[in-house]
This record gives sequence, structure tokens and C-alpha cells, in this order.
Amino acid sequence: MTEEPLRIGNFSGFYGDRSDALREMLTGGDLDVLTGDYLAELTMLILARDRLKDPSAGYARTFLRQLEETLGLAHEKGVRIVTNAGGLNPAGLAQAVRELADRLGIPVRVAHVEGDDLTARHPGALAAHAYLGGFGIAECLRAGADVVVTGRVTDAALVTGPAAAHFGWKPTDHDRLAGAVVAGHVLECGTQATGGNYAFFAEHDPRELLKPGFPLAEIHPDGSGVVTKHPGTGGVVDVGTVTAQLLYETGGARYAGPDVTARLDTVRLTQDGPDRVRIEGVRGEAPPPTLKVGRNRLGGFRNEVVFVLTGLDIEAKAALVREQMADALATSPPAEVRWDLARTDKPDAGTEETASALLRLVVRDPDQQKVGRVLSGAAIELALASYPGFHVVAPPGKGSPYGVFEDVYVPHGDVDHVAVLHDGRRITVEPPQDTAPLDAVPNPALPEPLPPGPTVRAPIGRVVGARSGDKGGNANVGVWARTDEAWRWLAHELTVERFHDLIPEARELPVTRHVLPNLRALNFVVEGILGEGVAAQARFDPQAKALGEWLRSRHADIPEVLL
Repeated sequence: MTEEPLRIGNFSGFYGDRSDALREMLTGGDLDVLTGDYLAELTMLILARDRLKDPSAGYARTFLRQLEETLGLAHEKGVRIVTNAGGLNPAGLAQAVRELADRLGIPVRVAHVEGDDLTARHPGALAAHAYLGGFGIAECLRAGADVVVTGRVTDAALVTGPAAAHFGWKPTDHDRLAGAVVAGHVLECGTQATGGNYAFFAEHDPRELLKPGFPLAEIHPDGSGVVTKHPGTGGVVDVGTVTAQLLYETGGARYAGPDVTARLDTVRLTQDGPDRVRIEGVRGEAPPPTLKVGRNRLGGFRNEVVFVLTGLDIEAKAALVREQMADALATSPPAEVRWDLARTDKPDAGTEETASALLRLVVRDPDQQKVGRVLSGAAIELALASYPGFHVVAPPGKGSPYGVFEDVYVPHGDVDHVAVLHDGRRITVEPPQDTAPLDAVPNPALPEPLPPGPTVRAPIGRVVGARSGDKGGNANVGVWARTDEAWRWLAHELTVERFHDLIPEARELPVTRHVLPNLRALNFVVEGILGEGVAAQARFDPQAKALGEWLRSRHADIPEVLL
């Protein structure tokens, strides 16, 4: 087992990320491995629809364009590339990379991982894919692959696979694997670890955040690591930016994956110098006995129209158009009709836009006709017959299909996890022999509350940071404090009851609070707030990206000593 750290960088956090990042990471400093993460729940649906039109499609074509300009440089520097850009067709992308390498005259060994595609077992699904772990990637790298293409693996597997190959880790090395999972989770969303989308961005020089550099991690043999970035690149890496990303799209203290369950309540973060954050102390446990399968299916068709209500009598104008539309749609009512009034208007406004509110009507139905011309005709026919100042943001169209994401679980043994090596050999990756049910962690003791004292009514974001995201129909909101004193206040102030008070949209929904004292953080999981997932577009912010910022903007009585 080598004692030298493994330097793993990231060049993509989603399908559509900055195209020059691959070259930037290759030229910015020394690396051993570069990872590209292209897949999300919505991306799988997009790729599934691509595959319906063209059976040879189903992978992220942008990766090939990036690689055409950089494959020679990666080969020259000896940097291996591991990516899930294979999406629904990893074998197809691997072959496309080989053809590209042949055309460029670069001797590159390309391998891929397959077995995640379970669509055939799920009638009615456009795509159903198991989240595989990193040991298929490890087999490809151990056999000498320069480029490894996967389909649906966990995002962190792009890091655990190379680390397991480099250090010779076994499936039972739970603590080491858990450390790599945490590092992988920090890297997976690219510049979100280096100051992108960061709650306290306003405290930094704006020039630092104009173009944040992509992150990298120095992984050590014991699984600990340091998150940093190339010298001279933009952004910032500190305990806050890493904490924010650690809380992104997570749940409780046990962060389960196919290789290991990482205990987020054991993570210790320390500043290790400028733009360097050390991650250590991570404990791991055996993975759960089942694998998550993400299933995408067509939910039906949706359409929307946004009415602009300007000036006086906003509520009366909204009531009038709602009643008019109800009458117009009565003959062929859609299965679902949803109205939302956003009071963006201000009294005595200086511009027409700031004097206006938005009334959004969304309809859904399995029948496209019921959400298409029926809706558009009803809305546009009101143009001269409704409230004063009638206009819409844009005319409604014919209705578009929307997807539904569901997650189901299958035993590890139901999935054929296979590493297809560069020479064509196929190696089966055996399921873990050691598994453990995913039980909840008992609530840890809370810190002592702050002593009573004067308070100021202010936004809670003056004291705490937050980051939020989606997992199917659920959302998570991670909230953290930057000092021990602020943590003592946060831990007692932001209960589930207070969360319900501050986020009225969640009042009728189950909310679970998880306490992570090492991170001075609370993580709230809000069940069902996103309906049937991002593709269904059930709410204004369908991925809950800004739910945490809404929470930070709400006011509370904050102790003066914290401000």
C-alpha cells in the first residue's frame, strides 16, 4: 500500500458545467486522477428521452467535446479520467472515446462499468438504474485503464474507486472508504466546494468568486484527506464552503452508499492553511443490504400560464381570473389544477414591474389535449374580457411531458456489477459480504444554551449559513453555525416546530431534524415538498436550491452577542 497521497480533481459537477474546466484542471497543477460528474435525477430523464429518439444516444456528448481538446494533454501528464458521463449507455461512450483516441493518434486504454441498467425489469419506466459503488471503477484502473466510463454510480464512487485501486483497499476497509466517500461528496458538485452558491459570499472579494476554480482532494492511505484547489484559481476553500457542500443533499448522520455507510457525525474539519481544509476522523460502517434504484417514468403532460397583475386590487383581480378560467376549463377539466399568487408587488412602486404580482396557473393531465389548446385558448380569449391591465408573461404552449422520479431498493445480488476492461475482459464485482441495516442514530446531546440576554429581531442568516437541495420528492436544508456560541443558540432555537413556523409551505409535511455537533450543523429533511421530483416541477423552486436561503431570510430574536 503506497503512502503517497492520491490527488483527485473534479472538472464537472453537472451536465452543462463549465466546458473549459477539464483543460483548466490539467494545466493548473499536479493531479493523478480527474473525475467528471454529469448525472442527476433530471439528467437521467433527459438522457432517457434522448435514447428514445436515438438508441445509440444516452450519454453526455459534451464530455466528448471536452476530451477532444484535452485527451493528449491528459495522456502526456499521466492523468487518468473517471466519469459517469456514460449515463444510460456507458459502452457507447467508451467506444466513442476509443474512436476519438484513434482519430487523434493517442494510445489510450478505455474501460467501462455496466450492470446498473435495470430498465427491462421495470415495465413503464423510461429508465431504472441502480446506484453502483466504486469497486468496478477500481478493477478498471487496476488493469491499467486511462479512461473509465460509468453509468449510474454514486457520485462519491468516482473518488472511492480510484482511492481503492491506488491504496489497495478492500470492501471491509470501512473507515478508509468512508473518508473517501466524504471527500467524494465534497468534490462531486465542483465549484460548490470552492465558493460557488455559498451563503456568505458577500463577505469575500467579489473578484474571488467571479470564476471559482474546481476542487481537488489529497486522499491519504488512512482515508483522511485535504480539500483544496489549484494555486491561482478563483474561489475560496474554507471550513464554511466545505461544510456547506457536506450538508448538500444529505439526510441523517448515516450517509449510506453501496460500498460503505459513512458516519457524517464523525467528520472533523479543520483549516489547514489558505484554501486547504483537512477532513479526518470519519468512521465507516458496513453498507446497507440493498441498493438504491432511481426510476424515471413519464408522469403525463403539464402546461402553465402566468398572469401579470399590476397596481391596485391584486386579490380581486386574481379572484376574477381564477373564476373565469375555472368556467372555461369546466367542460374538460385537467386532472390537476394548481394556482399560486406571488405577491411581488410593492405599494407606490417606482416601476411597473415592481408594482406587479404574478398569478401562476399550472395544469397536469395524462391527456395532452386537456393541458394544451384547451388551456391556451381559455387564457388568451380573456385578453379583452378580464381584469384591468390583463397580460401574461408568455402565451401557453401545447403542453409538455413531465417525468416522475421514484426510488426503490433491491438486494445487492440482484445487480450484475461488471467492469469491462480495456482489453475486453469482463470482471464481475461481487456484492459486499458484510452489510448492516440502516438504523437511525440516537440524538446526540445538545450544547448548553446561551445565557439569557438582550436580543435583536433580525434575519437568522446574519448568524448561520444554509444549503438546500433535492432527493426525489423530498428536500433537505442543512443549517450550520460558524462559532461555538452561534451553535449553542442554533441547536436550541431551530427546532422542527420553529422550522414549520419559518417555512409555512412545510407546515403540513413531515420534517425530521438531524443533529451533527462536529459540524455545528442541523439537517432538516422535508418529505414531499417537491411532489414527484424535480422533473414534475411541482413548485416554484423545483429542486429546492433556494429553500435554505429563504430560511436564512426569516427573522428571529437573535442574541445581541452573536451580531
